[in-house]
Amino acid sequence: MNNGTNNIEGGLNGAAPVIGGEIQEIISLPSFTVRHTACAHCEFQTHSHASHTVTAILRGSLEVTIGVESFKLLEGHIAMTDAARPHSAKGEDVEFISIGIGPVQLNELAHEMGLTRASADISFRATLARDDHVISLSRTIATEMANKGPGFREMLDALLRQLVIYLLRTHFTMRKPARIELSRAGPVDRRLRRAIEFMHDNYSRELMLDEIASAAYLSEYHFARLFKQITGVTPHVYLANLRLERARKLLVETEYPISEIAAMVGYQSQSHFTKIFKSITGITPRAFRDAASSASHR
Repeated sequence: MNNGTNNIEGGLNGAAPVIGGEIQEIISLPSFTVRHTACAHCEFQTHSHASHTVTAILRGSLEVTIGVESFKLLEGHIAMTDAARPHSAKGEDVEFISIGIGPVQLNELAHEMGLTRASADISFRATLARDDHVISLSRTIATEMANKGPGFREMLDALLRQLVIYLLRTHFTMRKPARIELSRAGPVDRRLRRAIEFMHDNYSRELMLDEIASAAYLSEYHFARLFKQITGVTPHVYLANLRLERARKLLVETEYPISEIAAMVGYQSQSHFTKIFKSITGITPRAFRDAASSASHR
């Protein structure tokens, strides 16, 4: 690993593990997920998240594709990705903070701020920006994650809440389309609500397209077209990303063996689960768990 990866601004105080040329810290909070990464080389294949994600580049560069847009992020840039929007990235000697914000929590905070009266379709105005305030807050978050002083989780939650309030003021847009409803999976198009909730309830077993389409009272053909048109991804990709989101949560919050977690999220083979997980997150499930464990202990 090169010197740039070892010398992180603000220092990691030896808290974060070195994993395959990377330094990783992952923290899961009730409303947010935070990943602090520094790597000599990293690559993340096309995937999507159930959360809205903002990624702040603290050092180096990251080549990113979000939807059909491709661009190179440099220090001081932020990338903003809506929930379920496909994206990929490749970085060299890069350090970044990536923050996931759940759609339900985002709607609740927007309501608290008086920005919406009910569930709204909240999305980012743009995918790329240069924002010194977001970068400054992200550096503070990275330092707080590294130092882990008394009450650091409470401090981290406060910093993240401050960041999201700022994003709602400046980078999010809100609208209340007639077809948006609040479901257990967050705000969804009412035509897809039953199918999406069906996937959330049954992701742990093998699901066929006709079975999912039936939940929405649509034929396979019309359901697949409508789903891709509304979400930007196929039902298959949505289900795969849902499984990986659940796997991340189980890896962080439980001590279940990885083989059991693979089965719990619908994979018949641990090796296949590990291959898919690494292709999307950049690290293996075990390394992901180790990074999260390190971040939660002094």
